[in-house]
Amino acid sequence: MSFDPATLKYSDQGLIPAIAQDDATGEVLMMAWMNAEAVRQTLDTGRVTYWSRSRQSFWVKGESSGNVQELVDFRVDCDRDCLLVRVRQTGPACHTNRRSCFYTAVRDGTEVELMKPE
Repeated sequence: MSFDPATLKYSDQGLIPAIAQDDATGEVLMMAWMNAEAVRQTLDTGRVTYWSRSRQSFWVKGESSGNVQELVDFRVDCDRDCLLVRVRQTGPACHTNRRSCFYTAVRDGTEVELMKPE
């Protein structure tokens, strides 16, 4: 069965959340947004492409930083309203220069920094 990005459930703004996960370690790296064209570009090129809400433009991960996300596997959740992109990550995934955007935890009511910038 062929895949059609139009079959996904997008928000009123035409966006769908995409969670990036390191294929080798299973670590969750980041969450960003895609629209139907970003989905198509990701699948066509193998380079993960997001939609930047602030810039209102496509954002190919690593295009300016060199911290590329190479697509390994593209998954759709059961409700078709969220994506999981398993990637081969080069360098840090977070714009703060950390491996993951999820570098802060709340433990016993206190915010704790789990990792420093690379």
